[in-house]
Parts: sequence; C-alpha cells; structure tokens
Amino acid sequence: MATHQELNRTFMAAAATAALVLLLATTARAESAPAGIEEACRGAASRDSAVDYAHCVSSLSSDPHSRRDAADMHALAAAATRMTIEHAAATEARFDGLGEAEESPRARARLGHCLEVYGAATDVLRDALDNIRARVYGRAVEQIAAALGAAERCEDAWKGEEEQQKVPAVATAHDREYGRLAAVALGLTAGIA
Repeated sequence: MATHQELNRTFMAAAATAALVLLLATTARAESAPAGIEEACRGAASRDSAVDYAHCVSSLSSDPHSRRDAADMHALAAAATRMTIEHAAATEARFDGLGEAEESPRARARLGHCLEVYGAATDVLRDALDNIRARVYGRAVEQIAAALGAAERCEDAWKGEEEQQKVPAVATAHDREYGRLAAVALGLTAGIA
C-alpha cells in the first residue's frame, strides 16, 4: 500500500504534467478560438464576475464539440456543464483514493465528507445537464448554482485541523478548477435562461 506522501507526490507530478499539457494545448487553441466561444464567454464574464473570460475561452476551445457548435449557446452551456460533471467525478474519485490510503481516522472522515459533497454535486449537475438538454434553463441555473459551492464545502471540513496542511493541498487545484468550470457553466446557462 502506498503511503500518503507517495500518493501526494505522484498526484502532484501527474497534476503538474496534466496542467502543462492542458496549458500548451489550450494556449494553441485559444489563439484560434471560434468567435462564438469568445462572444459567449464575454457575455458570461459580464454577467458573472466569477467567470474568468480567458479560462472560459480556453476550456471551451479545448472541447471539440464546443468548437464545432461555437455559435450555439445551448450547446456551449451543455458542454460547459458536461465538463464540470467530468471534473466533479474526477475530484470525487481523487478523494475516494486519498481516503483509502489515509491512516488518520479524522482525515479519513473529512475525505469522506468531501467524497459525499462531490458525489452530490455530480448528481445535481447531471440533473442540470438534463434540464439544459430539455431547455428548462431556469431550473438548470438553480441546480448549477447549488452545485457551485462543493469546493468550499469540502475545504471548510478541513479548517482548523492540523491535517489541513497535508491532504487538502493535494486536492486544492482540483477544487479550484471545479469552481472555475462550474462558474462558466452557470454563466453560460444564465445567459440563455
């Protein structure tokens, strides 16, 4: 069984590699982002200060479906929500793996809390995607907004704990990216609600 430190090093190395590949891929694609994506992201960023325009453009531009359907706000909202679901599910899996390797009962309990939070967020986001597909945008906006706080709820479980230094640092980047993607999905969906 791998130690927590070994898992942490492995995850950090994999995350750094993935971030570099994503950065290189999205930088190249963002330069040639379809005008529809840029326009949609500009609108989302103007409606919601939590939406980072550059991140919105690079995220959507990295998705082949979004590039193909760049002029369709409905398709872009669905794509952003799908990307958020995928990230939430990956984060949920990350916490599951960390929980299995964790020796401290207190840290394991907190990881279990994060696992539940992200599991619930994934379920709510799937419902939101169903509502986007059915063009029930108002309900989808409510659901995405409800799922948006998963990262904060997870991090709150660690506040004031000595284990805060070792475990949440592993997932902080995942939490932050989840929040950024959820903000994009919310901003785009709110634009068509």
